[in-house]
Amino acid sequence: MSQSPVSDNYYSCTVNFTFSFSFSYISTNINIAGKKSYLEGGVLFVTSRILVVDLLMEKVPVDLVTGLLVYRAHKVVETCQEAFILRLFREKNKTGFIKAFTDSAESFTHGFCKAERVIKTLFVRNLYLWPRFQATILAFLEQEKRKINVVELHVPMTTEMQGIQTALLDIIAACVRELRSMNAQLDVDEVTLETVISNSFDSIIRYQLEPVWHQLSEKSKLLVSDLKHLRKILRSVTCHDGVTFLNTVNALRTNERLFGQNVGWLFLDSADSLFVYSNRRVHSAAAAKKPKRSKKADENVAGGTNDRVELEEPPKWKALSDVLVEIEAQSGAGLAGQVLVCADDDRTCEQLREYLEDGARAVLTRLYNRTIATRHGKPLISLADGRKTMDGPRKSAKTHTGESSTTGTLTQIFKDKANPDDEGNDEKDKSNVDGSFCYYKVFSKPLIIIHPLHGASNPYSLMRVLYEVEPKYVILYDSDIMFIRQLEVFKATRPQCHLQLYFLLYADSTDEQCYLTTLRKEKEAFEMLIRNKATMVIPSNLDDCALLERGSAPANETVSTRKGGAMASAQPATRQKILVDMREFRSELPSLLHRRGLDIVPITIEVGDYILTPDMCVERKSISDLIGSLNNGRLYNQCLAMTRYYKRPILLIEFDQNKPFSLQFQGNVSTISNEIQSNDVTSKLALLTLHFPLLRILWCASPYATAEIFEELKVGKDQPEEAKALAITVESSDSPLVTDKYSHGPQDLVLKLPGISSKNYRTLMNKVSNLSELVKLSEEQLSKILDNRAFGKDLYDFIHKNKQDVEAKNAKQSYKGKKWKQK
Repeated sequence: MSQSPVSDNYYSCTVNFTFSFSFSYISTNINIAGKKSYLEGGVLFVTSRILVVDLLMEKVPVDLVTGLLVYRAHKVVETCQEAFILRLFREKNKTGFIKAFTDSAESFTHGFCKAERVIKTLFVRNLYLWPRFQATILAFLEQEKRKINVVELHVPMTTEMQGIQTALLDIIAACVRELRSMNAQLDVDEVTLETVISNSFDSIIRYQLEPVWHQLSEKSKLLVSDLKHLRKILRSVTCHDGVTFLNTVNALRTNERLFGQNVGWLFLDSADSLFVYSNRRVHSAAAAKKPKRSKKADENVAGGTNDRVELEEPPKWKALSDVLVEIEAQSGAGLAGQVLVCADDDRTCEQLREYLEDGARAVLTRLYNRTIATRHGKPLISLADGRKTMDGPRKSAKTHTGESSTTGTLTQIFKDKANPDDEGNDEKDKSNVDGSFCYYKVFSKPLIIIHPLHGASNPYSLMRVLYEVEPKYVILYDSDIMFIRQLEVFKATRPQCHLQLYFLLYADSTDEQCYLTTLRKEKEAFEMLIRNKATMVIPSNLDDCALLERGSAPANETVSTRKGGAMASAQPATRQKILVDMREFRSELPSLLHRRGLDIVPITIEVGDYILTPDMCVERKSISDLIGSLNNGRLYNQCLAMTRYYKRPILLIEFDQNKPFSLQFQGNVSTISNEIQSNDVTSKLALLTLHFPLLRILWCASPYATAEIFEELKVGKDQPEEAKALAITVESSDSPLVTDKYSHGPQDLVLKLPGISSKNYRTLMNKVSNLSELVKLSEEQLSKILDNRAFGKDLYDFIHKNKQDVEAKNAKQSYKGKKWKQK
C-alpha cells in the first residue's frame, strides 16, 4: 500500500526481479474487474485511493487478507487515507499483520509524541530502529566484500567563489537577524544561519509561520521570500558555472520589482562584494576593480563594458575530468565497467554532458555569447580568443578512440553494443527506465551515464538505473545523503560486484557544511527515537482501542441513571448514510465522516461531491480550488446544476486547519471593497449568491468542523438513494426536477431577459403559456404581471425593439469609443 502509482510500479518491478512468488498491480483499469483481482492471491500493489474505495464497496475479501505493508510510515496521520484503510481492515480482520516502513527518521522529530501517535494509528505494538551506527548494521556494512571503496575529493574553491560565499553568508545572517527581531514567535534555536543553509529550512519556516502568516508584516514576508532566493543563489555558487551565476546575480539588480521592494540587504557592502566577485568570474580581475561606485559603474559591472573576457572554469569540472582519466586507465588495466555520474539537477547534467563532449572552453563560450554578449551588445568571442586552454580530457579520448559519442535510451545503448548491425527495432525494446530526464554519454571505454539526483519526473528512475546497469564506478558530483545510503544497501546486497564511489566536495563550502549538518541531524533523530522508545506508552490491546470506535459521543459523556428498566429497550438509531464522489477520496473528509459513525457510499456523482439527503447536495471547494473554479467559470456551471436538481444546494468552502481561517491578509489591500471587481474573490462570490438565491455557503475552518456540520445537517432527515443520485447528470433532461415544473431551455431563456429575476420569473411562467404569447402582450399587461412598471417597460422594449434602431444605436456608441454590452 503506497501513496502513488509510481511507487507501486517501482516496487512491483523490484519484487519481480528479487523474488519468485506471484504479484500484481491494481490500477484503475484493472480494478474494474472487482473482486476477481483480489481473489487471485499473491502480493498486490494498490494505491491508497483505490484500496479505500474497494474496501468501502466490499470488493476486498478482508477476512482472506494475510497482512498489509505500508510504505512511508512517517506520513501516516489520523486523517490520511492510509489510516482510514488500516481502520477498515482492523475492524473486520483482527489476526492479519500490519507492518510499516520508513527511511525518514528526521520526520519524527517534529511535533508532540509523533512516533507514539503514528504507532497507534498503524495498529502496531513494536518499534524497530535500525540506524547506521547500530552494531549489527555497522559490522555488516563494514565487511570487506560489502564495503564501498570511497574516495573523497575536497576540491578547493577559487578566490572569487570564496568571496561570493562570504558575501552571501553575511547577507543571509543580516536577514535572519532582522526576521528574528521582528517576529518574537520564531524559535531561536531553529532559525539560525546553519539551518538556513540546510535543506530543511523551508519546512522549518513553513511550520512556524504558516499559522500566523496573515498577521505578519509586509517586511517579514519580504524577508522570508528574500531568504528563499538567497539560498538558491548560494546553492548556485557550487552547482553552476560563472556565466550562469553572473546572469542570476544580475537579475537581482535589473529586476525593478525586487529592487523597489528590497528590505535593505541589497544596499549592504556585502551586496557590492557579491556583484564584484561575480563579475570577476567572467571578466579579468584587473578590469573589475573599481575604487568608486556609481550608476555608470553598476552598468559596467552588470554588462561587462570594456572588461577583458576571461571565463573561469568550475574547479569541479577539472576534478571530474581527472577522475574519468583515472577510471579510463583502470579500464585499460582490465577493470572496465560502467560509470554513473550523479549531479544535483537536470540542468547540471546537461551541462556536464556538453563539457564531456566539447570541453570547458566551448561550453562557457557558447553560454557567454548566448546570454551576456547578446543582452548587452558585446562582441561575440570565439574559441580562438581564449587565453586559457580549458578542454577536458574526454575530448582527446574521443579523438583517440576514433568513435563518436551517441545519445539514447539505455535499451538502445546496450542493444547497439551487443548487435551493432541490428537497427530499426528500438520501439520494441524500450526500457522501463524513465529517460526523459536522463543523459547518456557513450564512449568506447567506459560507458558514462549522467543522471540527476532530484527533479526527475519519476523519482525512482535513478534507482532503476542503478539496479539495471550495476555500474562499477559512481561519481557523486553533488552531495546527497539519501543516495549514499541507497548505494550502501546496493553494495551490501551485491557483494560480488565491484563498486567505487568518488565523492566530489568543495572544501570549506556551504555544500560541505550542509552535508555534515544532514549527517548530524540523522544521528540526532535516531538518538531521540531511542530515548522516546524507552518511555513510550502503547495500549496493550490495539485491536479494541478507541481508534476503532465510531461515533461523535465523547468518552467522558455522562449517562443518565434516571431511565427505568422499562425504558431501556429503545429503538435502535438509524445508521446515517452519505453518498461520496469517487474523486473526493483524495481529501481527509471521508475518513473523518466515517470516524463519526456515518456510513460512506462511494459512487460516481456528476452533480455535487456529497449527497447528504435526497434534497441536499454539497460541492466542496478548497481555497485554491475555489479561486481556480471562479476564474474559469466551472463553479457557475456546478452551482447551476445543483440548483436545478436539488432543493438545498450547498457550497462548502473548506480551509486548511494549519492556515489562517480568513480570505484577507494584513499588509495587503483588503479583499473586501465597496465596488464589484472582476479579479476579486469576494466580489465573484457575491455575484454567485445574487445569481443563485437558493445556494447556501458553508465556511469551515477545517475538515473536522465540516464533519461535525454534516452530522448535524443529517439529523432527522431521510437517507439519500444511490439510484436517484446516479440518474442525475449534467446533460440529463428526463431526470425529475425538484425546483419547479418548467423545462430547462425556456426557463434559462426567460431568466436572461431584461426585467426578469429569480423572484418574478415563476409568476411570469405561470401566467404566460409560451414565448409566442409573451411577445403579444402589451406593456401594461407585462407591468401588471411583473407587478413593476419599470420591469415591464424593460421587457417590452427588449421584445419589440427594432433591428434598425439597435444597429444605429450600436454604431453611435462605437463612434463614441464605447462598447454596448447586454446585461
